[in-house]
Amino acid sequence: MNTKAVRIHGKMDLRLENITLPEVGPDDVQVKIISDSVCMSTYKAAVEGEDHKRVPNDVAEHPTIVGHEFCGDIIAVGDNWKDKYKVGDKFVIQPAHYYKGSQDAPGYSYAYCGGSSQYANIPIETLIMDCLLPYNSDTYFYGSLAEPVCCVVGTFHAMYHTRAGSYVHEMGIKEGGKMALLASVGPMGLGAIDYAIHNDRRPSLLVVTDIDDARLKRAASIFTVEEAKKYGVELHYVNTRMEHATEYLRELTGGAGYDDVICFAPVKQVVEQASDILGYDGCLNFFAGPTNNQFKAEFNWYNVHYLYTHVVGTSGGNNEDLREAVELMNAGRLNPAAMVTHIGGLNTVVDTVCSLPKIPGGKKLIYNHIDLPLTAIDDFAEKGKEDPLFAELDKLCKAHNGLWNPEAEKYLLAHARAI
Repeated sequence: MNTKAVRIHGKMDLRLENITLPEVGPDDVQVKIISDSVCMSTYKAAVEGEDHKRVPNDVAEHPTIVGHEFCGDIIAVGDNWKDKYKVGDKFVIQPAHYYKGSQDAPGYSYAYCGGSSQYANIPIETLIMDCLLPYNSDTYFYGSLAEPVCCVVGTFHAMYHTRAGSYVHEMGIKEGGKMALLASVGPMGLGAIDYAIHNDRRPSLLVVTDIDDARLKRAASIFTVEEAKKYGVELHYVNTRMEHATEYLRELTGGAGYDDVICFAPVKQVVEQASDILGYDGCLNFFAGPTNNQFKAEFNWYNVHYLYTHVVGTSGGNNEDLREAVELMNAGRLNPAAMVTHIGGLNTVVDTVCSLPKIPGGKKLIYNHIDLPLTAIDDFAEKGKEDPLFAELDKLCKAHNGLWNPEAEKYLLAHARAI
């Protein structure tokens, strides 16, 4: 099987290449990848190259395929897996399988499996750990977004609280508590807002911060104060460029501070603000992984001792988190389309990944079998003046509050130029 794939050869050395996949053996499952969303973690892997914890040391001699948020169709199944997988089934993948404690993962570590490829052979470790999961939907991009939503689900589950006189940790956010999402109107933050409002365990107060009015306005138009109120959540959007922002954030809690705070930016000032707004038994989740392995910020250790404040960190989710994400999306309770601001073809992956921090907006969604420039949804109307493909996509997105949607995906796959 021949396929086009984007492979990493070293630091900031990504290449779109033609490769040949091995023949399918008894322990193999082969897939056709339809969509893959670009993750900041892939940019970090590109920056660090062979120094990254999941990229092999010999990647210069044996390059691996990047991309780990992918969805598609199963096209071949080896004899040893035919009782579990069927040709024609759709799938999503949990890349963090931790087989025998290893950090290896599709999208970082494997020569024949990654999301930035038209076809792939699923590693035996992924199959053994039950990380190739069935996906019962005809909308591929939801499947690609299941992995980032899964990371959000895992983050909420990893929060914990305590009771006086007990050493038992009660896992999860405090139900009916006060929650702050800092620097949280990027793609992952939007997913967290959606989950905080629409999952079964919700805060009573949800405060969302950023320093960009336009991004805050977009978030507020998607997840409205009125919508949150229907679920018993008092929602506030706050630009923390304001004077005395930390004091204002505490005032919103009546001075008590927050039970749960999630930090979505590896920025010293944001982390320290998170520390300053924690209340009694407050839990801070440092969600955003820094590229600087010496990243440090001050933390109020007095409060750790006397107010039982504490810190956790999450990177990815597990199989149960992924299943929960898919179930909530299939039930219509979560709509991760808010994460997506750009679409493109496989031809755009190298430039997109290497320039990711410089490209505004949220998730960049890639369709692996088409040739299409990376294009912001907001630019569809202008491009549609000369290209009927974008004119129709613009019409379909405007019918969904400016969001990418199943109808737009189907139209794109039916009419875009093949790569």
